Amino acid sequence: MIAFLGQIAFLGQGHMGVPMARRLMVAGHKVTTWRRADGVAVAAAVEGADLVITMLSDPAAVREVLTAALPGLRPGATVVEMSTIGPEAVHALRALLPPEVGLVDAPVLGSVGPAAEGGLTVLAGGDVAGCREVLSVFGSVRETGPLGSGAAMKLAVMSALVPAQVLVAETLAYGRAHGVDRGALLDVLAGTPLGAVAERLRTPAEETRYSLGHATKDLELAAWEGATMAASARARLQEARAAGLGGRDLTAIAAHVGEPSPERPERRAVPLNLPTIPATNGFYSHAVRAGDTLYISGQAAFDERGEVVGPGSMEVQAEYVFQLIARILADQGATFEDVAFIRTYLTDMEDRAALGRVRRKYITGTPPASTTVEVSKLFLPSLVLEVDLIVVLPGR
Repeated sequence: MIAFLGQIAFLGQGHMGVPMARRLMVAGHKVTTWRRADGVAVAAAVEGADLVITMLSDPAAVREVLTAALPGLRPGATVVEMSTIGPEAVHALRALLPPEVGLVDAPVLGSVGPAAEGGLTVLAGGDVAGCREVLSVFGSVRETGPLGSGAAMKLAVMSALVPAQVLVAETLAYGRAHGVDRGALLDVLAGTPLGAVAERLRTPAEETRYSLGHATKDLELAAWEGATMAASARARLQEARAAGLGGRDLTAIAAHVGEPSPERPERRAVPLNLPTIPATNGFYSHAVRAGDTLYISGQAAFDERGEVVGPGSMEVQAEYVFQLIARILADQGATFEDVAFIRTYLTDMEDRAALGRVRRKYITGTPPASTTVEVSKLFLPSLVLEVDLIVVLPGR
């Protein structure tokens, strides 16, 4: 194996980024680190780097940082994306980066301890020939296939591991409600296939190894319509995140489930902002769940850069808006059949026919209650449509 002698830029110095960058330095690699708080331009941090590694919080952060890095990326460099962002976001990065810049997706399995000890499992998608030696510094490298396959594998694994922790937390809550000794229950679980998960929850971690907020984000990214168990676990975690536990270790879910207290009352309204939906301006949430009801804010056709999709085109904007709505519904285990009320704002009532053609693709059964209103303008020029909804959530 040819030793990698180039320059590495490591973007992101959070819980995982710090020990991973340190391992590269100890291994003798030339590493420049970057974190947002230092105020250094990211383009300057990546200038001259042969390998650019990203370990950031979510898809929006990765896209934002790499967009800012574009002027500094040299032709022939390779970006190794090691955050958990999902395959769709990886392919969007491929479209963002210049053709002469390589891209590998390589998210990891493991937490802070294995990161410091070189015990991570690296799930690498794409051509890893030029970076395999560097990735092996972090632990064992498993090549998963083409670009995006590492990101898909990571979410598939987390779709099992995270709900399992929520399941054991609920099991402990059941035992507590029925007078079962907690230690005895954990001892019994230790002899089952859930033993390793139960052991993690025996003593919730004081140090954050894998945050509850990141676990919630991972399940939000992995949302799909048939994932009933993952959807229930995601709802539990979203409630815990809304209660202020997002920065705590995931094991904090054990104390949260079934134990409302004056210090941590149950949230009656839980705001929802999916990483797969363009970010809000901070003055509203894309949806709010209150009991069995989901309120979806007005959805309009603008992308993560705030630019209008299909300016002036009702058909293009309607398709985009209904796809956004579908993602929000799937996140909560719902479909368009669960929509109770839909309200539509048009800038020109003559566009009703074009809207109807798209709407009938998504709302195929008995239509919900509905209101359609013509308005003089919407909040961005060239937007022609905005849709808000009220949904009755199934099985809650």
